[in-house]
Amino acid sequence: MSEHISVLLEESLEALKILPEGIYVDATLGRAGHSVEILKKLTTGHLYSFDKDQQAIEECSLKLKSYAEKVTLIHADFSKMMEKLQSLGVEKVDGILFDLGVSSPQFDQGDRGFSYRFEARLDMRMDQSQDLDAYQVVNHYSAKELKDIFLKYSEERYAPMIANKICEIRERKPIETTFELVNIVKSCLPAKELRKKKHPAKQVFQAIRMEVNDELGTLEQALNQACSLLKEGGRLAVISFHSIEDRMVKTILKKHCEIEKPDPRLPIRFEDIQQADFRLVYKKPILAKEAELENNHRAHSAKLRVIEKRTKEYGTSC
Repeated sequence: MSEHISVLLEESLEALKILPEGIYVDATLGRAGHSVEILKKLTTGHLYSFDKDQQAIEECSLKLKSYAEKVTLIHADFSKMMEKLQSLGVEKVDGILFDLGVSSPQFDQGDRGFSYRFEARLDMRMDQSQDLDAYQVVNHYSAKELKDIFLKYSEERYAPMIANKICEIRERKPIETTFELVNIVKSCLPAKELRKKKHPAKQVFQAIRMEVNDELGTLEQALNQACSLLKEGGRLAVISFHSIEDRMVKTILKKHCEIEKPDPRLPIRFEDIQQADFRLVYKKPILAKEAELENNHRAHSAKLRVIEKRTKEYGTSC
């Protein structure tokens, strides 16, 4: 198993306020970095860890063997969280963690087709059993559809040119590999963009990966389910890695922490004003500290946002 360094590990564990007897969910098992540390803090509690990558489930079942009595690994997308937990008799939990970064081994394993650094067939499926893959997106989406996903998921400024070029090339021959796609992207960019430190195909690959795995759609479903699953006093912690994803997380969490204010002209006592079901634990996102930034380049873009479900007592007195 390739080494994977969990981002904002200490901060996310602190944010969850883990109870030794509590019930927790790691919505993004990955390579079990967060799961291991949560399990270390549990005594009679239990952890349910989700991942739609079967390889991650298989590898982590060995890694977590010593915690077998305290952990249940579930091969499913986190958008199925409520359904899967209820089938196991779990109605409410004390905390839920999302780490939305694609794990390093997925990028490092060249044949998965996630990375612009390795030659491989275009794939990018986190769940290898699904039909839609990067090859189908690149070779069958219209120029407009390609342009739209490049803009929506990565704000690629050269989206129209890249989309048109892809359609032009594939008329002669299907685009089959990651390097073929990289070369097409490079051919559409001016010299000043190619000289930049960031890889020129990074945003296009990100957009295609997000489309293949419906990352924003499933995330919205999962976050709303997570809020429904939390007990009073329970916490939801979400680590995001790029602005589009973080914007969605911020919007959804904020929605759960706000409620329509009553008309100030109405004679309502302060203590009778209804409160939102959740509160923001931190007004601003938690960022990685300097020491972590030096040791883990993935931490530079990471943001941790946390909300807590209010207790009934708090909701009527505050």
